[in-house]
Amino acid sequence: MSPPPRDDVLDVVGVGFGPSNLALAIALTEHGQAHPDTPLRARFLERQEQFGWHRGMLLEDATMQVSYLKDLATLRNPRSGFSFVSYLHDKDRLADFINYGSAYPTRREFHDYLEWAAARIPSGTVEYGTEVTALRLVPGPGGPADLVEIEVEQGGSRHTLTARNVVLGTGLVPHVPEGTPLGERVWHSKDLLVRLPALDAEPRRVAVVGAGQSAAEVVEHLHHRFPDAEVAAVFARYGFSPADDSSFANRIFDPDAVDDVFNAAPAVRDRILGYHGNTNYSVVDGELITALYREHYKERVAGRERLRFHNASRVAAIEARDDGADVVVESLIDSTREVVEADLVVYATGYRTSDPLEMLGDAAADWPRDEQGRVDFHRDYRVVTPPEVTAGLFAPGATEHTHGLTSTLLSNVAVRAGEMVASMASSRDGARSAAV
Repeated sequence: MSPPPRDDVLDVVGVGFGPSNLALAIALTEHGQAHPDTPLRARFLERQEQFGWHRGMLLEDATMQVSYLKDLATLRNPRSGFSFVSYLHDKDRLADFINYGSAYPTRREFHDYLEWAAARIPSGTVEYGTEVTALRLVPGPGGPADLVEIEVEQGGSRHTLTARNVVLGTGLVPHVPEGTPLGERVWHSKDLLVRLPALDAEPRRVAVVGAGQSAAEVVEHLHHRFPDAEVAAVFARYGFSPADDSSFANRIFDPDAVDDVFNAAPAVRDRILGYHGNTNYSVVDGELITALYREHYKERVAGRERLRFHNASRVAAIEARDDGADVVVESLIDSTREVVEADLVVYATGYRTSDPLEMLGDAAADWPRDEQGRVDFHRDYRVVTPPEVTAGLFAPGATEHTHGLTSTLLSNVAVRAGEMVASMASSRDGARSAAV
């Protein structure tokens, strides 16, 4: 295959267009405004037909777990026209939000902000309804592979793009225990609001599996949405554990913490991440825990318990039926078992990162990895490649083991995007200088 003309090469192609790559698109837009003579040419490819972020969990009263100031731009550029404050001003709600008295907007409002920001990205930058099917390295003339060819399927037709850098922002993969029979009445929580309207009748008994924020939110939502149904929560902990959102602990999400984690010895890095896992994993907002407990207590007083908790328990087996599922719940205390006959089962068991090199196939089989088989990264979120590959492959969402807990969260997307743009611009300008 002959290499493409260099004039047709994009500086960056973003695979996926969720909040992380949206923040990158904003940083690229503002970089172009600041450097009109040397903008970075970019394209973003999104499988969905329009922008959307966890639509299945946009519950009416659910709030963000991060401050509105940790939006797509503010921490990188407080003057940005893409900030949440700019959004509020544009929507004529700035004063109202100030009076709202909280730094945590509802998830629905923040999603509206994301849609607003996505609509302001320059025309032609984003291609929706587009799926990336393969990535291929393209060798330079007599030298290392300095380009990536992106194979794209769109509307039944195929074409390719070529770029100096590819940024993988495809998000996390929904996780359920192996063997879980997902289907008509057994769902992952990501589909909750999408699939609930399609139920032909209100469920009489629901089971929710999981111990984290999403699980608690699903329990609360179903308990209120179906006032005659029993809602059974199944989790391995003795009770829902509160998230540590104290001021000192929250410093683990600061931009400076990325340097600390990255520069630490691997053993120290793992220890730090372990210490602060309770800021994010399998934990629940304290107010929601209190609300669920009080609801449960009120029902006990009234003598009708619709809200039931199978704590210190696990799902030992599940058998799907056309109209529901039989869930075998096993106590971790004494191994006794109980069958919950549910009309609906929702697994709120989180997400996992996928291997960022998967789409490169055998071409990346021998690339550097750590002792646990995880991809290695540079500080700028670029994958460490062998010497014969100089093209940039960025995968910021897969960097928790090297960069810290903000890898899969919103907290640092603005600063991270600026760092990646600076890296790409520096590499391009350096290559141009070397060619002169």
